[in-house]
Amino acid sequence: MNTIKTVCVYCGSGPGTNPRFIEAATAFGKALAENGVGLVYGGGSIGLMGAVAKSTLDHGGTVTGIIPDFLTKRENALGGAQELIVTNDMHERKRLMFERSDAFVALPGGIGTLEELVEQLTWQQLGRHSKPILIADIDGFWEPLLALLTHMRATQFIRPSLNVDILRAERVEDILPRLRAAAARAPEDSKEMVPEVARRL
Repeated sequence: MNTIKTVCVYCGSGPGTNPRFIEAATAFGKALAENGVGLVYGGGSIGLMGAVAKSTLDHGGTVTGIIPDFLTKRENALGGAQELIVTNDMHERKRLMFERSDAFVALPGGIGTLEELVEQLTWQQLGRHSKPILIADIDGFWEPLLALLTHMRATQFIRPSLNVDILRAERVEDILPRLRAAAARAPEDSKEMVPEVARRL
């Protein structure tokens, strides 16, 4: 049985317009810490990124931040994390985030969050990994994307033979249970990406 020891969180470097976004990020950081699950995230100290990381630390959890050198000032790299990895570029950042995580959660965010989420969905669809991927649909933030995925299926650009298994949770308290249930169903040998493929991607 697979277990969830670390979760990679993709989210915005801004707070967004809805106070519930920051509340959800803070609540999820607390949940990670209280459940002994480490946070892997983009390394910043502002916006939702900062909220989830600071909350994890405030409640005694473990945080690994991974940030490219050119973003350390723009996103104010978090100094209090147990581990802060500064990479040469975005590709190295994303590879390390993948390697160090057992599951992925997308909180609200912008283009960068969307790009990271869709990349994991693409790798999953191509059979490169079976780690759980979950959308935290706080106040319906991700509804337009979910509608687009449904449209892609209806128009057969997501073919029935291609698996896109995306989990969804509207409440923070449902996130970890759904990730754990999905991980328990995944075969152990299909969780990791082939190293040679990981290097190319």
